[in-house]
Amino acid sequence: MHQLREAWHLIVPAADDPHGPLAPILLLLTFVTGLVDAFSYLLLGHVLVANMTGNVVFLGFAFAGAPGFLWWASLLAIGTFLAGALVGGRLGLARGSHRGRHLLWATGAETVLVGTALALSLVLDRPYGNGSVVTFVTVLGIALGIQNASARKLAVPDLTTTVLTLMITGIASDSKAAGGSGSKIGRRVVPIVTMLLGGFVGAVLTVRGHGSVDLGIVTAVLAAAAGAAALTARSHAPWTSPR
Repeated sequence: MHQLREAWHLIVPAADDPHGPLAPILLLLTFVTGLVDAFSYLLLGHVLVANMTGNVVFLGFAFAGAPGFLWWASLLAIGTFLAGALVGGRLGLARGSHRGRHLLWATGAETVLVGTALALSLVLDRPYGNGSVVTFVTVLGIALGIQNASARKLAVPDLTTTVLTLMITGIASDSKAAGGSGSKIGRRVVPIVTMLLGGFVGAVLTVRGHGSVDLGIVTAVLAAAAGAAALTARSHAPWTSPR
């Protein structure tokens, strides 16, 4: 019962939650991660635009001559993600004094970038050639770099929106069985399932030739996140102060 309560309070925060409404909005961005990486991995030559750990490993695969992996695409994804993270860092510097406004600017920028990728997917022929791969990876890599840097700055526990490794580790290492204070499994399982669901939906669509629909859903979810963030932009509640 305690675990269910933890999960529920992440999805529907209490009125006195120290992070206000940020958690459910960041869960939307976690869902986006699964959708976007399904598109990039399945349609752009086994490259990820959100999870950089995978790209480092894929780069090793490519250098070893493993089939299906493009070394330059992995390097491009890492480079554009870094560029997006730089933009996200500057955005945090400029707008980080109010967490709601910071999230609004970040999700707004990401919506524009993914919307651009959606428009491109409607006019470019599949299978995508190298030029198209470069364009998609660049636009989506920058978008997800902004997202990751912004989530890091907002600092809501267990909601990085792209990285799950430490969270999964924490379920076991922080458990009472391991001598910890508690695994917070109820809270931590929600973003794990959310990203899993995003990957599932994205894969179902892309393998059936509906990559544009996948990006359309991403754009819609990001627009919803930006709309939710806009509702908080004028709040002066304690949670709006940076952590």
